[in-house]
Amino acid sequence: MQLSAEMTRRRRRPEAMDQPGLDPGEHARALRGLASINFWSGSAAALWSSIEATGLATRDRRLRILDVASGAGDVPIGLWRRARRAGFDLEVAGCDVSPVAVAFARRRASRARAGVEFRVCGALEDEFAAGFDVVTSSLFLHHLDEGDAVAFLRRAAAAARQAVLVSDLDRSRAGLLLARVGTRLLSASGVVRTDGPRSVEGAFTIEEARALAGRAGLFGAQVVRRWPCRWLLAWAAA
Repeated sequence: MQLSAEMTRRRRRPEAMDQPGLDPGEHARALRGLASINFWSGSAAALWSSIEATGLATRDRRLRILDVASGAGDVPIGLWRRARRAGFDLEVAGCDVSPVAVAFARRRASRARAGVEFRVCGALEDEFAAGFDVVTSSLFLHHLDEGDAVAFLRRAAAAARQAVLVSDLDRSRAGLLLARVGTRLLSASGVVRTDGPRSVEGAFTIEEARALAGRAGLFGAQVVRRWPCRWLLAWAAA
């Protein structure tokens, strides 16, 4: 869909979720809302489909996945569930810069009896744990300026032995409308309802994501459209 004039350029505004003084209760409410949106958007399913389609997951060995900026933890837990149902040996870990989010994700994994570990780790500030085959991330890149987005993609590629999978919003009129409607239908959180449209306004288009991958040295990366109003960047190590 062609961009309207006001959506031609990224419009980055501070998001409530990123503010250090956010009340922990409000933060948890927002995380539940984002998990609901991810569920109905098929966030984990999109990543798992790519993992299966590219043959990364095999039944003769363990695949280790690190999910960066995990938030509520629902996406890595969803990957673990899908692998378990499909009979694949999958080890999944998640990390997030927010201790509140990590504590929330740990509780969620415990309730689900999911074998997913979470720890506090900044996507740009801290070293990623070594030995992971695939690095994934969902709905994180739009929080970054172009320079930091390139730096993150480079760090993800350096940490992944096999592949990088990054999913995010596509900046478009349709995406903005969907965010305005969807956040109200799927969450009662004022944080989510405020941040959803702002996230779309600050997101990268598919073409911009391809350019970022090139600048980061992820040559051969594929960026494809995904429902609903999202894209998936997939890069395989040489």
